[in-house]
Amino acid sequence: MTEGGQVVDPAVSRAKFDREVADFRAMAADYAARGWFLLEAEFPEILVLLAAPQIKPSPIVTGVLLDYVDYDVRPPSLRLVDPFSRQPYAAAELPTQLLREIEMDAPQIMGLPPGMAPARMVQQQPLMQSYPDSPDPPFLCLAGVREYHDHPAHSGDRWELHRAAGAGKLVRLLEVIDTYGIRPLNGYHVNLVPQIAGLTQAQVPG
Repeated sequence: MTEGGQVVDPAVSRAKFDREVADFRAMAADYAARGWFLLEAEFPEILVLLAAPQIKPSPIVTGVLLDYVDYDVRPPSLRLVDPFSRQPYAAAELPTQLLREIEMDAPQIMGLPPGMAPARMVQQQPLMQSYPDSPDPPFLCLAGVREYHDHPAHSGDRWELHRAAGAGKLVRLLEVIDTYGIRPLNGYHVNLVPQIAGLTQAQVPG
C-alpha cells in the first residue's frame, strides 16, 4: 500500500501499532455489536471489516485497510477496499462516499445577491475524494490520514498539528467512516425488472 519502506525505528512504530490493535481488541465485543470486525493485524497493516447491523439482513459494506509504516512520525495510510480481495475501490466502485452535511453560504453557492436566497443552506460533501486522471484510488479527506497530508492542497495542514490529539488512531478513523458511511444506511435499493418468459395459453376444450 505504501511506497518505500520503514524509515523510523521499526520497534517504535511496531509498539504503537500493537497498542492500536490491543486497544481495539479490548473492546472487540462492543465494536462487533456496531459491525466492526478486525480481520487481520500484522505490522504494518490492519484490515477491518465494517457491516451495517441496522439493516436486516446485515450487509458487509466495506473493508478498511490501514498501513502504519513510520507511525507516528507519519500518519497511517487508509483505503476503502474490497474485504474479499483487499483491492482498493476505484471511485466508481465505492460502496459509500461518506457524505457529510456542512453549512454553506447560500447566496455565494447559488450565485444570487444577498436577500435573494436563504442566508445558509446545508450541502452534502463526500469525505472520499478522488481526482480526475489520477491512477490513485480515492482517499479519506481527513486530517490524520497520510493521503490527506501528502496532498499538495493540504500542505498547510501539517500532521504535527493533529498527532497529539490522536488524529491517526485506528478507532477514531473507524468512527468517522462509521458515522458518515455506515450508520446513515437504512435499507437495500432493489431494482425489479419484469421479464417476459413466454406466452400463456388457455385450455381449449377438445
